[in-house]
Amino acid sequence: MGSVGRSNKWPKVRADYVKEHPVCFCCGGTKKLEVHHVQSFHLHPDLELEPINLLTLCEAKKYGINCHLFAGHSGNYRNENLRVIGDIEYIREKLSLTNKI
Repeated sequence: MGSVGRSNKWPKVRADYVKEHPVCFCCGGTKKLEVHHVQSFHLHPDLELEPINLLTLCEAKKYGINCHLFAGHSGNYRNENLRVIGDIEYIREKLSLTNKI
């Protein structure tokens, strides 16, 4: 698949999404937030702006992990982790955060 550039609407969609979801879905952090695409942008550019395909994840290492890298990409930014929701639930359970976020 060829390289596809970001939509000119992405900065606003990203800013609006973070404003609406200002907490990391994984650890509850509020610093170094990223908007993660569940289905990777480079593989599914048609889903770039779809809210259902977005998650707020952080890179702040609040509990010693980079949520965006670890949960969002299974430890490698080249990976597409389609089990990201399940992985987030597992991490939250392990951190005893299930009922705190």
